[in-house]
Amino acid sequence: MHVQEWLDTVPAAAVYAVVGLVIGLESLGIPLPGEIILVSAALLSSQHGGINPVVLGACATAGAVIGDSIGYAIGRKGGRPLLAWLGAKFPRHFSEGHVATAERSFEKWGMWAVFFGRFVALLRIFAGPLAGVLHMPYWKFLVANVLGGIAWAGGTTAVIYYVGVVAESWLKKFSYLGLVVAVLIGLTSMLIIKRKAKKLQGGATREAEPETVPAVE
Repeated sequence: MHVQEWLDTVPAAAVYAVVGLVIGLESLGIPLPGEIILVSAALLSSQHGGINPVVLGACATAGAVIGDSIGYAIGRKGGRPLLAWLGAKFPRHFSEGHVATAERSFEKWGMWAVFFGRFVALLRIFAGPLAGVLHMPYWKFLVANVLGGIAWAGGTTAVIYYVGVVAESWLKKFSYLGLVVAVLIGLTSMLIIKRKAKKLQGGATREAEPETVPAVE
């Protein structure tokens, strides 16, 4: 069953809980489709009067911030053996190459890697545990974590919600043309941010590729 169709079959409170839990677990370091769940729930809120987009965005933000913080604590305590264990359990996501790329991004950009990591699937999973492993000062991590969580979770919820509302209104007047235009306009801001975040990550990779990265103090 499609994610949105499944969410439509459960109570609003369960939708909030599922969104917060899945995003929290993804932020903690477990590869889960947090972005798909969030987008589906936000779109559903634009069509379902029982789901409040503000509450949804708050739950998504809370899941992102709390999950990242737990991941940071686990990473700080577990150290590099934790990355090795994750690599064995999730080789597609925590391979040596992926870890090295994320480390270079953190070494180059620090707090910005945590902030923009929210908009990149790879760094979204890595941000919390890796920041802890590299001993990034917690206050720096917390500031970037909170701001990134609000920008990504709250921003995504708002954009998708208003895209859904506008699309439904335009569909009544302009049929499928209205839907296409509404979606293109609504998603432009998200795509721009994602592109900038990927360039940020790619630039760090090219500049630091031949080097061995020391741990962040």
